[in-house]
Amino acid sequence: MSSDILILGSGAAGLTLALRLAQAGRGVTVVSKSQLESGSTLWAQGGISAVLDDADSLEDHVQDTLGAGGGLCSEAAVRFTVERGPAAIRWLVEQGVAFTHDDDDPSGSRLHLTREGGHSHRRVVHAADATGRAVETTLATLAASHPNVQVRLRAVAVDLIVDAASQRVQGVYLYDRATKQVEAVAAKVVALCTGGANQVYLYSSNPFGASGDGIAMAWRAGCRAANMEFMQFHPTCLYHKDSRSFLMTEALRGEGGFLRLPADNGEPGERFMLRFDPRAELAPRDIVARAIDHEMKRLGLRHVLLDVTHLPADFVKGHFPGIYAHCLELGLNITREPIPVVPSAHFTCGGVVTDFRARTDIDNLYAIGEVASTGLHGANRLASNSLLECLVFATAAADDILGRLDDLPMPPPLAPWDASRVRDSDEDVVVSHNWLELRTFMWDYVGIVRTTKRLQRALRRVELLRQEIQEYYGNYRVSHHLIELRNLVVCAELIVRSALARKESRGLHYTLDHPHSAGSAEPTVLPGRSA
Repeated sequence: MSSDILILGSGAAGLTLALRLAQAGRGVTVVSKSQLESGSTLWAQGGISAVLDDADSLEDHVQDTLGAGGGLCSEAAVRFTVERGPAAIRWLVEQGVAFTHDDDDPSGSRLHLTREGGHSHRRVVHAADATGRAVETTLATLAASHPNVQVRLRAVAVDLIVDAASQRVQGVYLYDRATKQVEAVAAKVVALCTGGANQVYLYSSNPFGASGDGIAMAWRAGCRAANMEFMQFHPTCLYHKDSRSFLMTEALRGEGGFLRLPADNGEPGERFMLRFDPRAELAPRDIVARAIDHEMKRLGLRHVLLDVTHLPADFVKGHFPGIYAHCLELGLNITREPIPVVPSAHFTCGGVVTDFRARTDIDNLYAIGEVASTGLHGANRLASNSLLECLVFATAAADDILGRLDDLPMPPPLAPWDASRVRDSDEDVVVSHNWLELRTFMWDYVGIVRTTKRLQRALRRVELLRQEIQEYYGNYRVSHHLIELRNLVVCAELIVRSALARKESRGLHYTLDHPHSAGSAEPTVLPGRSA
């Protein structure tokens, strides 16, 4: 198998890139670990931030993003992204994404804009409370039916194939989940659109596929990774034994929801966010998550409460139908009862270092979306800037690829995958045990609040696990879960080493040993393994 353009991942980044290239007449192959409609995009509730209101401005969006980023954003990257936001939304509308419209607009053409934490204006375009699903299903339908798009389902990338002399990507080793075989796939261009590494934590809002595959593969191949210590925890994940990863969108607070402590009788008690930030529930996510974590530890709570019972019931049902229906299925009527919530690992702000064309340190290898570190997010991502980043940088990458693809040669014949010295495993329990151990100590030692001692403990355990996993990987046939575990332990090491290198607290990285920010902000950059 070979392809001019091989796209790993079928979320907003991968499908936008695929459609942009296909609509320009180029053939592409999209690889998905499961179904085409999968990944974190599908579960994104909130929306996409873009300046579409006359009362808003690009400069205000820039300043809000810089403020949330804790002084570590690249202002050039922020301006590059924000300026292209309105055009990205227009393109999605042209593709048929059914965004929610403003009921007060007589013409019916104006999109409804909501507000989320850290934003000074209403600028979040959404499709009720299931924006990611609307975007993902629309783009997936278009991609599946486009003659220039070939789709490869249930295939997992094992590693990049890179020519050491030229530092040019030549393809990818792909594991087929159906045949359980690995094949070498040649490509002129490879695009990593593989998402983040949030499954490195015990509690995550992300689907199980968020195992940091692209970050780990790129780092093993020699790409730099930046700012991996900044792992964002969503403040409000539903606390329920039968629904462990369901998010309560930021927009619930944006539309007037309050965070409260539980009272002794189970009813909502004190509204506590005003003690932590004058913006209260509309403070950036890192502040809200730390406040919740502080109150839970201080009082020994299992959760806090998100209260929207003071909002009109019809408003809640109309603007948040998915959340209302899901909670009702669990026996919780959110128009009458407060919602139990806890923080949960949600977004990887760091990743593979790229430029504004999404190019990495390896020729013809691109990284787009959560897998990448573009300079947009800095020390903390502003709500609803993630899908925007996918759209903007996928478009920039498509333009770059279209301008140079004809000059790129196809790689020479690739060496086949060598499985001659491995055997079937009779102890898969090693994989499941190591998976649980890794995610547990990352949650305990490298979570919302950190200390140097905890990080050093985590590093010792990461190093031991990495050796065990590599030994297992070298002796047994690969499997889907082994591939993901091997990548997660790499990402865990990058997170811990980055956190140990930052002797301050900034944005999402908060350490009790260095509780204040340094005078100047510098990114944490780790060289790739082969560098």
